[in-house]
Amino acid sequence: MERLVVREKIEEEVSQEAVGTAVVTRGDGRLALGRLGALCEQIKELNYQHYEVIVVTSGAVGLGRQRLKYRQLVNSSFADLQKPQDGPDGKACAAVGQNCIMALYDTLFSQLDVTSAQLLVTDSDFRDKEFRKQLKHTIESLMSLRVVPIINENDADSSGIFWDNDSLAALLALELNADLLVLLSDVEGLYSGPPSDPESKLIRTYIERVHLGGITFGDKSRLGRGGMTAKVKAAVMAAKAGVPVIITSGFDPESILKVLQGDDVGTLFHRDAHLWVKTKETGARDMAVAARECSRRLQALSSEDRKKILLDIANALEANEKVIKVENEADVAAAEQAGMEKSLIARLALKPGKARQCRITSLSKSLRVLASMEDPVGHVLKTTEVLLNTVLWFQLADGLVLEKTSSPLGVLLIVFEARPDALVQIASLAIRSGNGLLLKGGKEARRSNAILHKVITDAIPDHVGRRLIGLVTSRDEIPDLLKLDDVIDLVIPRGSNKLVSTIKASTKIPVLGHADGVCHVYVDKSANMQTAKRIVVDAKVDYPAACNAMETLLVHKDLVSSGGLNELALELRNEGVVLHGGPRASEELSIPEPASLHHEYSSLACTVEIVDDVHAAIDYMDTEGKILIDFVGISTSRIHARGPVGVEGLLTTRWLLRGSGQIVDGDKGVTYTHKDLTTV
Repeated sequence: MERLVVREKIEEEVSQEAVGTAVVTRGDGRLALGRLGALCEQIKELNYQHYEVIVVTSGAVGLGRQRLKYRQLVNSSFADLQKPQDGPDGKACAAVGQNCIMALYDTLFSQLDVTSAQLLVTDSDFRDKEFRKQLKHTIESLMSLRVVPIINENDADSSGIFWDNDSLAALLALELNADLLVLLSDVEGLYSGPPSDPESKLIRTYIERVHLGGITFGDKSRLGRGGMTAKVKAAVMAAKAGVPVIITSGFDPESILKVLQGDDVGTLFHRDAHLWVKTKETGARDMAVAARECSRRLQALSSEDRKKILLDIANALEANEKVIKVENEADVAAAEQAGMEKSLIARLALKPGKARQCRITSLSKSLRVLASMEDPVGHVLKTTEVLLNTVLWFQLADGLVLEKTSSPLGVLLIVFEARPDALVQIASLAIRSGNGLLLKGGKEARRSNAILHKVITDAIPDHVGRRLIGLVTSRDEIPDLLKLDDVIDLVIPRGSNKLVSTIKASTKIPVLGHADGVCHVYVDKSANMQTAKRIVVDAKVDYPAACNAMETLLVHKDLVSSGGLNELALELRNEGVVLHGGPRASEELSIPEPASLHHEYSSLACTVEIVDDVHAAIDYMDTEGKILIDFVGISTSRIHARGPVGVEGLLTTRWLLRGSGQIVDGDKGVTYTHKDLTTV
């Protein structure tokens, strides 16, 4: 299920935010200017992106109460202060506070070159059909002019049908056909119990039949009227009517932007939430068991049938190229908006790079090449004649023959970075090797991964089952999956060394360690400089975001005096590569030293260092780098698969002993030969 409930950015899109009292005020009752400023900046950004934003705000009563208490204090005698003091009337507080809070919004928005407008409504207004029509017309007129409507209940004149401003926000969202309602609170979302209780867990998606009655609400906020109970009631009402709702923290200065980027924040309320197949709901074990069952059906197919699945997937990718590009471009746009590094965006994009063909076409071609290879499953690796001739009752019995054959591992769990093309590569290798697969990709590629997963699983025949390949959509499910050492056979984490180390420490499942690494190029004094320059530039510039791009250039010391070092440096700089130097090169080339010599840039940057000879270069690589290449992953383990892991690394072996009734107790006169018949 996608967390981003607002669709592609279009002119008519309406996003509505409701701001709770605890968000706009501090603990002492004064306004939280920092949070209000962050809110206004987010709305300005959304306005710039052509989202139509409506704000329903609280805080007027609290602000008015603070001011009236001050006036009451100023106008009281010492004797009056000794008597019990009644608080100011709520309606009077609202009358004073409305002017104050609107003046503040106007000041903040004007600094951002945004125009705002205030609208006050009462309970009786919503009983009048004509008023609702006029209200909708007014708000739509304001939004057409890029004006931000700020709406509040007129507490000074209202008898209060609204539970609080959350229910007002829900009513307005329905009246205005909003695409999304965001309710900002002083906590991250809806918890299973009081947020202060360590046992309470954040509920990511609210499903009424699951959560109703199982939630323990804490106290309402210190200044608001409803608290989380009111927010949930309003959210359920809006969601049932078709408006998705997210309750999230207003204390996060980018909370609204994160919601619209599809980040996994807050609690989602949606009319169809009960229909979604959630990993947590069906169970991590269920997902893994389903993948195993489907893999067994896949293994039972003939080699030609497995080959056909890969060819069908290749055709499906090409047939769906346009929709895949649309989803991928949405991910790239969100990454650019979030300020991700260009090197990471380059990994995310499926568009062709320098001297590279269209990625979808390239992936489809790779699938067809993989399909045309010899079937790796069930391949006889070795045949040994164990028992040559047995004389029993003077008759010659058949010998025992032991076969070693290749066999799928079972179910793989692969956690990979924000590279959607990796999903296709991994899925195709799993299918070719007969394995079930669970995938968890980077959140930055959420939409790309979702569409690629759908295209691939749609191409898997029903008699195998689309659950052969499962897509894990939330990081929260990973700990549960890592506990399933009886169902999942291998974990392959693709990413940082920290990720690999964390997973290794969290599971009993074998982990194929794809650790971080730095790729080196060494240029010797005897090298042809024209050839060396071509190789060095190609290794760094062709695809700098790739895992096997050059990150460190080692140069023989004699190339300093001969000018070769300067030639190489100039060639890289002409291609826009930023140079960092080791201790010797930084002094020679007057370039800064890197923070670490063991650094994977994944961008147009590299480290340059001078070494005495090839032996010194090898010592340097042993100390500062581990070679890293781009396959499913690179195993730095000393057992099982090692180095680039392809189809063969996803297979194990099984032994088949063929005979004719021989038993251990009857081995008199037996000759054991252990003859290798593989090449016979």
